Amino acid sequence: KLIKNWIIQKLLGFNRRVPWPVHWTTKVKSYNKIIPGTRCPGLSPGCYIDGRNGIIIGKNVWVGPNVSIISMNHDLNDYSKYIKEESIVIGDNCWLGAGTIILPRVKLGNHVVVGAGSVVTKSFNEDNIMIAGSPAKIIKYIGDYTND
Repeated sequence: KLIKNWIIQKLLGFNRRVPWPVHWTTKVKSYNKIIPGTRCPGLSPGCYIDGRNGIIIGKNVWVGPNVSIISMNHDLNDYSKYIKEESIVIGDNCWLGAGTIILPRVKLGNHVVVGAGSVVTKSFNEDNIMIAGSPAKIIKYIGDYTND
């Protein structure tokens, strides 16, 4: 899978400048403002990762298909302007389920599992939690991550 994506990425030109492997259907903006962690965000198909305000991703973060991580937003009074925000921070050992949307300024603690289809509009600084819904809320406390 990594070799196939590398060929499509580097030889055919999809996301050519992104320095880590991404799926050819994934869109990455401002890759130079993204710290990708130890896994490859966007390797799953259909992701949208907008790093214009910065994204910091911890170690061992799993990103499912069709996940959107959006660090920049429009000004509500002038849609042609963008708002400068704090970077999105995703802690270690997190899992972003399929179709998750992470919005600007969000910070997630370590070992946060985000349920599929959730919209994360605010920060969850606690560790060892499962969040889900639209907007996301804590639905369960979970044990420590064990596969370090």
